[in-house]
Amino acid sequence: MGLLEEARTADVKTLVEGLNFRQKVDRSLKLISEAYKIYGDGLIVANSLGKDSVTVWDLAKKVSSKIRGFIITTRFKPKETVEFMNKTVKKYPELKIYKSDEKIPEKLYETEPHKCCDILKVQPTRRAILEMGATCWVTGLRCTEGKTRTEFKEVEERDKGLLKLNPILLWKEREIWQYLALYEVKVNPLYKLGYRSLGCLPCTNITNEEDERAGRWVGTAKVGGECGIHTRPLK
Repeated sequence: MGLLEEARTADVKTLVEGLNFRQKVDRSLKLISEAYKIYGDGLIVANSLGKDSVTVWDLAKKVSSKIRGFIITTRFKPKETVEFMNKTVKKYPELKIYKSDEKIPEKLYETEPHKCCDILKVQPTRRAILEMGATCWVTGLRCTEGKTRTEFKEVEERDKGLLKLNPILLWKEREIWQYLALYEVKVNPLYKLGYRSLGCLPCTNITNEEDERAGRWVGTAKVGGECGIHTRPLK
């Protein structure tokens, strides 16, 4: 049985504590490599431009320089993120940018944050999956990142015919920064200001709480939650 099959049912909590940094890196590379051998050009990396996504993107490029990806941006992204996105795409033109230009009510992110995320993030993700012909999409999800991410598996199939690969699911935050430092991977400059999880400007705050995602959607029922791309159907 290959690692991809094993990862569908592996005990995530045991692996998080049982594997060391080097073992986690090797496991992530093997997961991506196995998936790429099976899905080829249908393997597409989702790159949010956050620390976890740039780690996954770097791992994927170590597997093959031909691997493609997409970025979902919105009209509310901080200028630092937009600048970082433009530099990243200039270096990697195989990253395609998707966004929604649909007209929405002013401050929808305050009145109906779930609807705002659905229009600006989930729908463009669906379009990216469809237009890029994805049969396997690769994410930067980590189970230690927040309370809403503890039940994911490294390999999932939430949508029929679309494998979801979470190759760094087992990594801790410090291991992400260890990798980025060791391999000199450039990161979004907003981290220097104290952010630990990055999103749209109105919905992202700096906090001192243990949960990395505690600064997301503060003041709403969505606080510390999800935009929807990991919980909603994509096909």
